[in-house]
Amino acid sequence: MKNSKIILGLLALVLCSFADSKGQAPDKEAYQQEKRSEIWKKIAPYFNPPEKYANEYGDYRPLLEFYDGQPVETKQQWQKRREEIQNRWHHLMGEWPPLLKDQELEIIDTEQREDFTQHRVRFEWSPGETTEGYLLVPGGEGPHPAVVTVYYEPETAIGEGKANRDYAYQLTKRGFVTLSLGTTEATEKRTYALYYPTIEEARVEPLSMLGYAASNAWHALAKVSEVDSTRIGIMGHSFGGKWAMFASTLFDKFAAAVWSDPGIVFEQTRPSINYWEPWYLGYHSPPWRERGLPTEENPARGLYPELIAEGYDLHELHALMAPRPFLVSGGSEDPPKRWVPLNHTIAVNELLGYDNRVAMTNRPEHSPNEQANEIAYLFFEYFLKYNGIDSGSGGS
Repeated sequence: MKNSKIILGLLALVLCSFADSKGQAPDKEAYQQEKRSEIWKKIAPYFNPPEKYANEYGDYRPLLEFYDGQPVETKQQWQKRREEIQNRWHHLMGEWPPLLKDQELEIIDTEQREDFTQHRVRFEWSPGETTEGYLLVPGGEGPHPAVVTVYYEPETAIGEGKANRDYAYQLTKRGFVTLSLGTTEATEKRTYALYYPTIEEARVEPLSMLGYAASNAWHALAKVSEVDSTRIGIMGHSFGGKWAMFASTLFDKFAAAVWSDPGIVFEQTRPSINYWEPWYLGYHSPPWRERGLPTEENPARGLYPELIAEGYDLHELHALMAPRPFLVSGGSEDPPKRWVPLNHTIAVNELLGYDNRVAMTNRPEHSPNEQANEIAYLFFEYFLKYNGIDSGSGGS
């Protein structure tokens, strides 16, 4: 009798535990869905172009045509077209060295900040050259979504620089692991990793090499135990916006991206949309051209003028994101008219059966502000934290 009571008691405990676990799962799913719906109401308006720009495609080269003019009408054809675009741009900009996949972040020192842990870390981001940055890890049970933040230097994003550029800090407070990277050398005439293999004879355009460096960062970050490697995004402002755009379009493991006012297409009337400079897409052996807008006396050199002459533009790279979601946090360099090139990627997503994958906010100033940043953070929460990326439609 005693043994029977023990067995019955154990059976009841197991059944209760089973019932509890079954009860918790719907609660968690319901919470996720509630958060997604709540966030979607706030970000949904930014996935639709103003009526003025809806279905406008401008003079940009069609994406749903191969370079030889043949139409792209199926998902299978798009995969071939995507490969064609990617191969063409790598050929033009220079082929990457092999990715540095087999490395982990080396922790240099650690400190506790508020409710998260901050590590200063080191890793190899270009063959034979290391860089340092900051890994911020929130409390709570993982694995967490993660975001790589890129800028001139890594301190700004962790809260030690200009206001409204503390992306890593703010995202970590929202439950993301973040890796903050930067290099002031990217806009200076120094021998550094992005001039591969040397500044005198670089074989890869520097902006493409920045994408390569961020791809190596992805591999190192993906090995962090607190990180869910399927939910890693990238974000940057201005120079960092260019860097984030090239990294996320050229490396398809970034699950989502935010590009803050980089100038998402070529425009030679805006000094800040300066892709012609030698440290971006206009590399040539030193001595370098005088910095500034291209003129007859001071023309652009290297690859950039060839791209312009042959009708290439960055909307081709945008399309490599499809169907991964991205947000343009536009300012003075990316006003609402940028919906015209973005419409091309929207059309690609439609062919693939996806909607609500391309978004843009707009502000008058180049500098980020709290309102624009809030939408950017909610964008990452929706697509990376609350699993908004798991279905064909981006909306709730």
